[in-house]
Amino acid sequence: MIEKMVLNIGCWIEKWARIQPKKIALISEGVPYTYRNLNQRINRLSNFLLYMGMEKGDRVAVLLRNCRQYIEIFLALSKTGGILVPLNWRLALPETEFIVRDSSPRFIIFDEEFMGNAAMLREKLPVFKEIFCTSGENKRVCEVPTWAIDYESSIMTYPDSEPNIPWESGAQDPHIIMYTSGTTGLPKGAILSHQKTFFNVLNAGIYFDLTSHDIVMVARPMFHSGGLIVELAPILYRGGTVIVRKRFSPQEILETVENERVTVLELPATVYNIILNECDISKFDLSSVKCFFTGGERIPVALLKAYAEKGIIISQIYGLTEVSTIFWLPAGRAIEKMGSVGQPAFHGEVKIVDGKGKPVKAGEIGEIVVKGPIVMNGYWKRPDLTRQVMRGGWLQTGDLARFDEDGFAYIVDRKKDMFISGGENVYPAEVEKALFSHPSVLDAAVIGVTDKKWGEVGKAFIVPKEGCSISADEIRSFLEDKLARYKIPQHIEFIKKLPKTASGKIKKNLLKSF
Repeated sequence: MIEKMVLNIGCWIEKWARIQPKKIALISEGVPYTYRNLNQRINRLSNFLLYMGMEKGDRVAVLLRNCRQYIEIFLALSKTGGILVPLNWRLALPETEFIVRDSSPRFIIFDEEFMGNAAMLREKLPVFKEIFCTSGENKRVCEVPTWAIDYESSIMTYPDSEPNIPWESGAQDPHIIMYTSGTTGLPKGAILSHQKTFFNVLNAGIYFDLTSHDIVMVARPMFHSGGLIVELAPILYRGGTVIVRKRFSPQEILETVENERVTVLELPATVYNIILNECDISKFDLSSVKCFFTGGERIPVALLKAYAEKGIIISQIYGLTEVSTIFWLPAGRAIEKMGSVGQPAFHGEVKIVDGKGKPVKAGEIGEIVVKGPIVMNGYWKRPDLTRQVMRGGWLQTGDLARFDEDGFAYIVDRKKDMFISGGENVYPAEVEKALFSHPSVLDAAVIGVTDKKWGEVGKAFIVPKEGCSISADEIRSFLEDKLARYKIPQHIEFIKKLPKTASGKIKKNLLKSF
């Protein structure tokens, strides 16, 4: 049944091009493209890739910032049966090399900004064809490398008619392999199917109440599921308008919302914080935004309160690369349930369970597990890891949470980060949350370390705000009326910067070696 229900993701633009050919689908660096324009370019690229010998299941790695071409590639690959492998341009070359080696792409598409990385990858892994892309709307600033194929001139020699695809597409066919950050080891490639993306899009349509009149700015990088699947895909499915640029400064985000009348704004908490500290929000007309959302990282309640005082209500969502969105907080409940990540996704089954897999009662802490069409197929070439996280059809997220009496979820911590001190469970995220409320703390992370008396005690790594001086005793005194005594870190170390992955997750395994 699902096989017949699920549209090939790449066909959405084709259908909208027939229904509303003159509607603006995309605004790229200020240049508008109608659904007809966009579909024609997707078809040209599709026909080019098929001529180049691409077959169903071939991987295509993309090393680009957010741009029009990224969207064209994503949809052309989905339409033709290829698989997109988004490369995180923030990664160090050895990390990128691992992903390319692991995914074995048929092609790699890059632009002038990443030409050096592409050349080095070519030397180390001469197994793919290189396609040079002048991304965005900028004119070429350098010559096409002699060893690469030019994207624009190549696709323009192929017809804009619908491609003749010699194979069938199924709902379970993968169209993305998205690599996780790898905080505890090497990155893992989550295999994401058309079905998974389709049902995530249906969920997002409910969260954001999307229609063809909506305008969404893609502010997160499209190498993450937040940018590609949470922000981009849902609005294209609904026939709305997407705004994309290589970079948005905090000021430009506000200007774009005002000038383009953006209706849904989803930003990382870090960006919301920068905007709050660096911009005068009152100078911008943000009245077009019907919902502000955030997710994907630790979100201080103090930040949510600061925006609420300015009349801007920010809701939270929670998800994983392997599942996309799992919980969402309706905007109408965001004040009442501030700090919650909301209710379970409409399409999918979500539970919080104890160590035996039984659902916990309201107020009790357990692990989030997920089942249904929103879950990944597995990890690329890692059946061992897939078996570890998939048990009886349920994905074990490794994240701990609790439900309140109304069924709203609150994230507690990562299961692997919890430690036991004197027989009591300590959740570092709770301690970090308290530390963030100190006016001189810019960033913080807490881990458990061995202790002869208590088994384990907390150790906090704190990054003070610039120009601020604080002591360990001051921190402990500050926490006394906020946390139980056993939760207060016995060891406190001040450092200039926390070790993080390219996506901003703290590498707590490295902190343990400090």
